Amino acid sequence: MIRRIWRLAVAFAIAASMMTEPTIAAPPQRIVAVGDLHGDFEAWREIALRARLIDGRNRWRGGSTVLVQLGDITDRGPDSLKIIRHLMRLQGQARRSGGRVVVVVGNHEAMNMTDDLRYVHPGEFAAFANAGSDRLRRRVYEANQAAIVAAHRAVAPAMSDAAIRSAWLAANPPGKLEHRAAWSPSGALGRWTIANPAVARIGDNLFVHGGVSVRYAGVRVDEINRLTAAALASRTEAPTAIIHDPFGPLWYRGYATRASDSEARAAAPGQAHPATAYPPPEAELATVLRSTGAKRMVIAHTPNRAGIAISHGGRLALIDTGISRYYGGKLSYLEIVGDRLVPHSWDRGSVGGRRP
Repeated sequence: MIRRIWRLAVAFAIAASMMTEPTIAAPPQRIVAVGDLHGDFEAWREIALRARLIDGRNRWRGGSTVLVQLGDITDRGPDSLKIIRHLMRLQGQARRSGGRVVVVVGNHEAMNMTDDLRYVHPGEFAAFANAGSDRLRRRVYEANQAAIVAAHRAVAPAMSDAAIRSAWLAANPPGKLEHRAAWSPSGALGRWTIANPAVARIGDNLFVHGGVSVRYAGVRVDEINRLTAAALASRTEAPTAIIHDPFGPLWYRGYATRASDSEARAAAPGQAHPATAYPPPEAELATVLRSTGAKRMVIAHTPNRAGIAISHGGRLALIDTGISRYYGGKLSYLEIVGDRLVPHSWDRGSVGGRRP
């Protein structure tokens, strides 16, 4: 029964998000933007309480507020699934109250969809485990045993059948197979991610995980989102695809730093690093904002543990403050009311969303 309710809730959330255009022309009265959460549900809940988005029972109380979560919900922490489920519920609750919950695609969501699991916390697999997980693992192993044994023997010819089986089971702990199914294009989390925008235009604000680089300055927001959805649906590994492009909206760090990005997959031949390829951030930002007609860009992706940074006369806001316990940064959210940007940040450990 619980699984059936969960499937129905996911289906409703996906349907609601698919009906949601990533562009909201009329500016809402209040926008709350939250950066990378990386599997830390307690941090997310504290932020949501403090920002008056939820009540003590985790239900929407934000009224007509638009919440924008800028991606990278996943990896590094154990509670990604718990956060996603909560955001899915809030999408429906907010809509019924006249508000909105917009979740932007981050590079770590794309990594989960394309089998790049370098940063998946073991707790993320465990969150999917259930009473049938061990039976599923055995069934999958037996169905693919010949191929699995051949792959291991190609590396270690003397490896016994028992050792190969043990190694495969260790590499596929309970819940991992369910995790991979959920993040496939036809899985619940995959379909939800494909339906989410890479760039959300809300009033005069552009919300994007990494940033819209000058390479994409002439590309319409809806086209960027279409390209991203298509790349996710096909699970492409092409390094030039928008979901892997170091200049693309999921990966670009040029507004925060021009240092190399160790997470990015190798660039295709001829792709230069942002440090040498593009104009200074001030000129690049002006070009992109002019091409989109927006007044400012709000980005995450690159942690700044000191707090939210607003620069370039209020035209750029960097809101990834290393919220997750993995980074140990400040908890934070950016509040936008009209043209007024109000950063909120505090040290971890609040009680009930307030300072102790």
